[in-house]
Amino acid sequence: MKRTITLLMCVVLLLSGVASAFAALKPGTYTGQAQGIHDLMTVEVEVDDSKILSVVVKNHTETAGISDAALAKIPEAIVAHQSLKVDAVAGATVTSTAIIEAAKQALEAAGANINAFMADVKIEQTELAQVSKQADVIIVGGGGAGLAAAVSAIQNGAESVIVVEKMSTLGGSTIMAGGQYNAVDDKRQQAHTMRPELISQIESFATQEPRNDRHKELMAQLQKEVDAYKASGATYVFDSPTLHALQTYRGGDYVGNLDLILTLTEGAEQSIAWLEELGVDFRDEVATVTGALWQRTHQFVKPLVTGPIEAYVAFLNDSGKTEILMNTRADELIVEDGRVVGVKAKSDSDAYTLKANNGVIITTGGFARNNEMVLNYDKHWGNLKGLNSTNSVSATGDGIAMALAAGAALEGMEWIQLLPVGHPVTGGMAGNISINAANQLFINLEGKRFVAEDERRDNLTKGLLAQPEQKMFILHDAHEYYNEDVKDDFNETIGELVKSGTAVKGETLDELAQNMGVEAENLKAAVAEYNRAVAGEGPDPMGKKLMQDPFDKPPFYASIRVPTVHHTMGGLKIDTQARVLNEEGNPVPGLYAAGEVTGGIHGANRLGGNAVPDTVVFGRIAGESAVLKK
Repeated sequence: MKRTITLLMCVVLLLSGVASAFAALKPGTYTGQAQGIHDLMTVEVEVDDSKILSVVVKNHTETAGISDAALAKIPEAIVAHQSLKVDAVAGATVTSTAIIEAAKQALEAAGANINAFMADVKIEQTELAQVSKQADVIIVGGGGAGLAAAVSAIQNGAESVIVVEKMSTLGGSTIMAGGQYNAVDDKRQQAHTMRPELISQIESFATQEPRNDRHKELMAQLQKEVDAYKASGATYVFDSPTLHALQTYRGGDYVGNLDLILTLTEGAEQSIAWLEELGVDFRDEVATVTGALWQRTHQFVKPLVTGPIEAYVAFLNDSGKTEILMNTRADELIVEDGRVVGVKAKSDSDAYTLKANNGVIITTGGFARNNEMVLNYDKHWGNLKGLNSTNSVSATGDGIAMALAAGAALEGMEWIQLLPVGHPVTGGMAGNISINAANQLFINLEGKRFVAEDERRDNLTKGLLAQPEQKMFILHDAHEYYNEDVKDDFNETIGELVKSGTAVKGETLDELAQNMGVEAENLKAAVAEYNRAVAGEGPDPMGKKLMQDPFDKPPFYASIRVPTVHHTMGGLKIDTQARVLNEEGNPVPGLYAAGEVTGGIHGANRLGGNAVPDTVVFGRIAGESAVLKK
């Protein structure tokens, strides 16, 4: 009896302690700050004497389209559960954590015992409601390829489209990309002069030993195009879908399917007008993104790939023919009489049976965030266990598993691309100051260059893996960052990056070297050697061909980078009509795919700037093919 009374007294004391902790709050409104993706975020918390009344994010520079769900859901969850121990929004972990940390600071200012606001949040599980829906086209995945496919399906006659997206935001890995779009563009490329040594580089693609008859045809076509260009006396940058295709083919070690590759490069050029018709704006300048091999990289005016994603969503909303099921995970394809006729999916409240009148399109992205799959399929790198990735957390290979169960074949799964420009903590792309490969320098921790910065991404990464601590700095000067407000490809100003310590700055090379922590004499020697090559006084010792300006215009900037998993080149086997093929090479009836979930396009190595056009070109094709039941 005495023991029971003692236990009851302990419980009463514990509860009264918690109550007093809440009661200790001083009613009012308080603010806290925490580091977001780009800069400090300010959060305002209102309390009475016992509970949190509201949480409001007042000031932030988070990325639209990526952070939106966290900005909306995390404050609501904190108030609803009276706890800071709420789950981060998948795909927006940095933003989620910043809101929680800033709210914690505000509560501390209100006199709270923070332990009282750290209760576990339990969500009661309820029985799922059975929901059946039907549409002309069902699309699994709301990233760039899926949304492009939805737009295309409607443009080609679909009266109803359902998009199933497991995340709380649209865009997938596409919206997180830097926004580089490789495409031939006669108008914009005419603003740039052709360096003489690049003619011989182009002709090397037309004169090598052909790998097959299709390769031979394209080589002959390129030679005709080059001859016509030289005869015209033109001095602007030469380009063509043929050159783009041959560079993609060689850049992928001749592993890719040339018919798919040419479909990509021709479609990339044609799709610029399609995107512009949807309201997407491109910058006038054409540059060379890291690993692109040529000056054909376009950049969207809006940051990252928010421009196309917003344009797709606006079109779909205006059409009145699209339903988007968010926070809904597809887990099985419905197959009847050998044909894919629908999808089974689940949300927190509903179990869906979705039937497609015409076809199902898989656009779930790659598997870079599924480390088990990465380790299982990797045959070339080794030591990839636990390596971070630039991809969305949604890139876990779901669509590949579903399609396999429905009879699909795989292609090129062993080819996994590492990128040498990952954030040293997250592995993501934030803080990557690279804007133009023709001007950037890669410098190791000894202050030395170690690779041609215009090389293929796999070769760049191999070079980095051989460096001390597998770390390097990317350097740019005021040719790109002419003031502190200039933004990188991830909507971060160089001033913000220096302020946060993600990048360092120097008015002289000596100052830059000091802030980088590298040997100044080595850095100055590397820069001097590079500048001589830019001036045409001799070849670049690293073999760099795409060079634009000397590295001589202060201030100078550098950001530290590490290797990261960036792209999985393998996936579902498709044909040029985006039909998924089986092991016999025949289409799986009713099933189509586009984007990083597919294989065969990029071969053993994807060129920088080819991923976004891949989503656009094959998304458009998949939408059309599904509607027309090709």
